[in-house]
Amino acid sequence: MKLKKFDGINVLPFIDVLLVLLTIVLMTSTFITKGLIPVSLPSAKSTNNLKIDKKLIIIINNKGEFFCNNNLVNSKNMKNHILKFKKDTQVYIKSDKNARFDSFVQVLDILKSNDFQNISIVTKK
Repeated sequence: MKLKKFDGINVLPFIDVLLVLLTIVLMTSTFITKGLIPVSLPSAKSTNNLKIDKKLIIIINNKGEFFCNNNLVNSKNMKNHILKFKKDTQVYIKSDKNARFDSFVQVLDILKSNDFQNISIVTKK
C-alpha cells in the first residue's frame, strides 16, 4: 500500500487554538485593570496634598459622565446620590480639563443648594 503524498498543512486547528487563547487573554485582561477612571486634571501652582478619610469623590470625565466614589451616576440621579452623605462630608471634585464647564457648575450647584460646605477641587501640581 502506497502512502498518499501530503500536499499541505491543515491550519484550521491551529487557528482554533489561537482564537481560544486570544479569548482567554482578553477575558482575563479585563479583570486585571485597576478600575481607575482616566481623568486629565488641570494644573495649579498652589496645591495641598490630600488626606482623605470619609469622603465623597465626584469625578467628571471628558465625556461628561459623572462618577460618585467610582460609581457611574447619571445627571438625574446625581442629587439623590449626593444627598445620601452628611452635610459635613468632605467632597472632592475631580473634573477633566476637557470636560464641559457646565457639568462642573451643575455638580457645584447641587452641592451648594444642599448646604455642603466642605468642597475641594482637585488639581495636579
